[in-house]
Amino acid sequence: MMNWQEMIAAPGVILADGAMGTMLFEAGLQFGESPERWNVEHPERVQAVHQAYLEAGSRILLTNTFGGNRWRLSLHGLEPRAQEFVEAGARVAVEAAGGRALVAGDIGPSGSLLAPLGELDEADAVAGFAQQAEALLDGGVDVIWIETMSDLGEVTAAVRGVRQASADVPILATLTFDTHGHTMMGVTPEKALQVLSQQGAAAIGGNCGNGPEEILGVIEKMRAASPGAILIAKANAGLPTLVGGRAVYAATPESMAEYALAAADRGARVVGACCGSTPAHLRAMAEALRNRLAG
Repeated sequence: MMNWQEMIAAPGVILADGAMGTMLFEAGLQFGESPERWNVEHPERVQAVHQAYLEAGSRILLTNTFGGNRWRLSLHGLEPRAQEFVEAGARVAVEAAGGRALVAGDIGPSGSLLAPLGELDEADAVAGFAQQAEALLDGGVDVIWIETMSDLGEVTAAVRGVRQASADVPILATLTFDTHGHTMMGVTPEKALQVLSQQGAAAIGGNCGNGPEEILGVIEKMRAASPGAILIAKANAGLPTLVGGRAVYAATPESMAEYALAAADRGARVVGACCGSTPAHLRAMAEALRNRLAG
């Protein structure tokens, strides 16, 4: 299996995976449960999700560790098991990948605001993200993917935490630009690109949000600001509606395939999907990208 540098040096678009939470809810995860706990209690169900995305054509698999930090796990009374859950999540993904895909250690936001807007001290944030990154690296991940961030202070704290754990592991970083072209904290795509490039991120982009059109706009702005940057698009499968108390996403596999091609046309090198997506969506995206490359 090639490493990140070799993968990004090869021609073509790299397909990441799709939603983890969506698939775990289908597998029986209940609202309010910790998904990370399943890495230990139901590893076969988590591994099945990874394998489904791998078989659909994904070449980067994100670990089931989005909320595996001390702050989010404390909401479930599980903070003392953070290392266990995160390392187990990494090992499950590595086993599923079997050398056929890169494994990205997934780091999501703390769920708290950094001081002075909130109570989370910056040094504590760096230490907490370092703890999560260390567990991911102990589990054997190839890269670290920091995602769904809205505050530049928090994402840079996460980058610093990762760098405490490793001086050279590639860092991918995506923010969520779901508020009129900005993140919830007012960050523009151009500013995110500038700051994260200075921080040494290997690839930068957007994930989650309000669907493909929003992500395409983010990629356009980032490409205009820095034509040589390695960009990531990982959009939700449209906007959800509540049906029977559950979120249902409207985007079809065919529409997500069109999004994958549009993202590639705008300069994204890594394309995947986020909330509401399934292996069927990723399979259609992979086929569309293969056909484009073959043509």
